[in-house]
Amino acid sequence: MSDRDLEQLGINVIRGLAMDAPQRANSGHPGTAMALAPLAHVLWTRVMNYDASDPDWPDRDRFVLSCGHACILLYSMLYLTGYGLELEDLEHFRKLHSRTPGHPEVHHLPGIEVTTGPLGQGFANGVGLGMAERILRSRYGSELTDHHTFVVCSDGDLMEGISHEAASLAGHLALGRLIYVYDDNHITIDGPTEIALTDDAALRFGAYGWHVEHLGEVANDTDALEAGLRRAMAEEERPSLLILRSHIGYPAPHMTDSPKAHGSPLGTEEIRATKDILGLPPDEEFHVPAEVLEMYRAAGRRGASRQAEWQKRLGDYGGDRAAWDASWAQTGKSGWQNHLPSWKAGESVATRNSVKAALNAILPDVPALVSGGADLTGNTGTKLDDEPLQSYEQPGGRAIAYGVREHGMGGAMNGMALHGGVIPIGGTFFTFSDYMRGSVRLAALSEAKVIYFWTHDSVGLGEDGPTHQPIEQLAAVRAIPGLRVIRPADANESAHALRVAVERDGPTALILSRQDLPVLEGTAELGVNLERGAYILVEGADDPDVVLIGTGSEVSVCVAAAGLLDQQGITARVVSMPSWDLFDEQDDDYQDAVLGPGAPVLAVEAATSFGWARWADDSVSIDHFGASGPGQEVLDAFGFTPENVAARAAMLLDSIEGYDDDFDEEDDQ
Repeated sequence: MSDRDLEQLGINVIRGLAMDAPQRANSGHPGTAMALAPLAHVLWTRVMNYDASDPDWPDRDRFVLSCGHACILLYSMLYLTGYGLELEDLEHFRKLHSRTPGHPEVHHLPGIEVTTGPLGQGFANGVGLGMAERILRSRYGSELTDHHTFVVCSDGDLMEGISHEAASLAGHLALGRLIYVYDDNHITIDGPTEIALTDDAALRFGAYGWHVEHLGEVANDTDALEAGLRRAMAEEERPSLLILRSHIGYPAPHMTDSPKAHGSPLGTEEIRATKDILGLPPDEEFHVPAEVLEMYRAAGRRGASRQAEWQKRLGDYGGDRAAWDASWAQTGKSGWQNHLPSWKAGESVATRNSVKAALNAILPDVPALVSGGADLTGNTGTKLDDEPLQSYEQPGGRAIAYGVREHGMGGAMNGMALHGGVIPIGGTFFTFSDYMRGSVRLAALSEAKVIYFWTHDSVGLGEDGPTHQPIEQLAAVRAIPGLRVIRPADANESAHALRVAVERDGPTALILSRQDLPVLEGTAELGVNLERGAYILVEGADDPDVVLIGTGSEVSVCVAAAGLLDQQGITARVVSMPSWDLFDEQDDDYQDAVLGPGAPVLAVEAATSFGWARWADDSVSIDHFGASGPGQEVLDAFGFTPENVAARAAMLLDSIEGYDDDFDEEDDQ
């Protein structure tokens, strides 16, 4: 068999797997994978630089399948090239507990770089991957970082708004080494794309500053595909979009160019007919001849020598090896925590400003950190004092101007974090976290180490009014599994919140105030307990009459309310609870010790009451939208005053039938 014939057989085998796995699962998307089999073959055998035996090699090329519904294509290539998948894994496609779920999930399989599926997300992730590569190449040199990012995207990706945001950002940043292949197959689930899409993608991306090339009808021409990819790889100053006219479901006799090939198995008869055309055994499922497997396994081994050469260069590296190691561990150099600032009780500072001071203080010793905001760096605490903006002219810049692109920012941050070597911080007003929620959710699912500075965290932001005042956002982000949410009470807690975000894996959201907050007595010493989610700030007594829980700006209100209650002969314990998530990690003994031996609990938080029933008997909350006016006046009007909190605590005590100072948990039961 000639090399050409073997290549064609390999492509046909990929198409066979793309049909068989969804058919066995009775679920899946075979058509795109069939059409793009030649492209996948070219990428994995001719173009991409990777070592299947070391999927985490830092200088590998990255591949992103933004149209994640076509994941059987990616799974087939990971099996064929030797990433550790077995044919049995493809046979269990989309089955419960299989290694091949319905969309690619990072950490689920070696060789998957980012979690894709929600359209447009992978597109934005690719931009972040490219940003991370350029930053690291600039800082540590091309001998350690010198690779490309390849992204396959679909019409659905380009329709989603996040792709517009990310594409605009990538063009502005002049990100070379980004190669996107747009699978222009003219088909959506509802029918031809023309029923909803008449954009000229080439003109649009050209306007964004991309290198754009119409490849045309070359989806089955491996040489033309390779040539187009290599032309794009030569672009150092512009991201590239290669527009490929493919035919979904090719070469199925009745399903080519059919919407039915998009999201449904082809059926046994159509598969048999297609396998006849491809020269595959029509009655054999998951057919992979030995010579085809060896061809792809050889391609998977080919990068081992390059990886070994890279390891030698790393060993000989004469630069700041401690910074390199800290970057790739996504942590700080030894002792970095010692540089965190602290504040004295009685000072007054907004937590958005104190966290900015903390960020700039640790920046030299946490080299992975990069920081920026959605046009709000000065307002969100994400501004770096002495760092240039990331750009083509300043490729190592650690400050990033995302522009008003919250969703694109979130998607790019995920890409940077999952690339490795970078810890991205991104900020916006808390109410606008809604715009980036899809990316935040995937950060949590992907365990991406990203840090959000969400500021202007309550009605205390003032005159901008209800459109800008977050009410339900705290409950919404707390509901995301795996997202660590911290709302610090003052400057000292904010520094510890940043420490926790850098020390821990996964995403962390810091919910920060616009208005100045008093630095509280005790937080300089006790704030270290923020990592436990809640702690006793004002003891009151071993057996208090009532427990006041505050978060963020309301902790100081609770402290003042406790003083008023003491004048009435009521002993109040004040608990600062900056993080439900961290407190939930603690054992029952610690939680019981903090919340008290059965005393009634009143929570105070300038947000919706949703969820507080878990921790408190009642809450001073806002279950309605806010109002426009000076921040403190709005807070006062909605009851966030020491007087009202003290009155509500007294009412809570009065409402408990049979309450007396001596009751304990057993009596309460």
